[in-house]
Amino acid sequence: MGKVEIVLNSLPMSGGDGPNSYSKNSHLQRRTTSLLKETIDKLILEKLNAKTLISDSNTFHIADLGCATGPNTFFLVDDIIKSVETSLRKSNSSKPEFLVFFNDLPHNDFNTLFTSLPQHRSYFAVGVPGSFYDRVLPQSSVHMVVTVGATHWLSSVPKEVLDKTSKAWNKGKVHYSNAAEEVVKAYRDQFGRDMEKFLEARAKEIVSGGLLVVGMCGIPKGMPFSNLADSIMYKSMADVLTQMQSQVVLHIL
Repeated sequence: MGKVEIVLNSLPMSGGDGPNSYSKNSHLQRRTTSLLKETIDKLILEKLNAKTLISDSNTFHIADLGCATGPNTFFLVDDIIKSVETSLRKSNSSKPEFLVFFNDLPHNDFNTLFTSLPQHRSYFAVGVPGSFYDRVLPQSSVHMVVTVGATHWLSSVPKEVLDKTSKAWNKGKVHYSNAAEEVVKAYRDQFGRDMEKFLEARAKEIVSGGLLVVGMCGIPKGMPFSNLADSIMYKSMADVLTQMQSQVVLHIL
């Protein structure tokens, strides 16, 4: 079979609502969001002065960065709104209006996202395409930003792991599992640069006194990634992709 060239401009979650779509295959992400609910509720009640934040406009702004196509983002937003309303009731404040910014990469399937919005939702919705490693919202425009299961996606592949003359060359592998320390460091450094840009952008977008919640997977300090079950999974995925590469040439821009 001849080789076929495929150009990938971005790597959003699988769109639509078919059997292979993100919306039908994101139960693990939903579980992660559920595990964070209690923590998010506590942060809102203890760290966020919603009454003061909405004193000028009576509108509370929420942003979900890396929202994909739903439905997990809707569950997350509903939980946040309920917690904010609880906080306001305790301070004898009136119920505000809510505006939610749904952000993801430009090639995300926003059509599926918005056609599946809950019919009886208690908020206004806005789509915001763009990478969250850059500014995506105006300065001091949002009261609470949340991102769950998204910041582990790097902005780009570290250049060192693609350079055959570098000690960090990953020998064509698609993951750092069982890789040399130089490879791990290259990915770690890239993550550090990305998170610095992420936090700098959020510092400008979130109002003074606002709240940022970042939920992501991690491992105990000092534990090799190869000790985790995920390592076996990614190794198997890499083997499949290597076989596919013998028939398809991928150009990631």
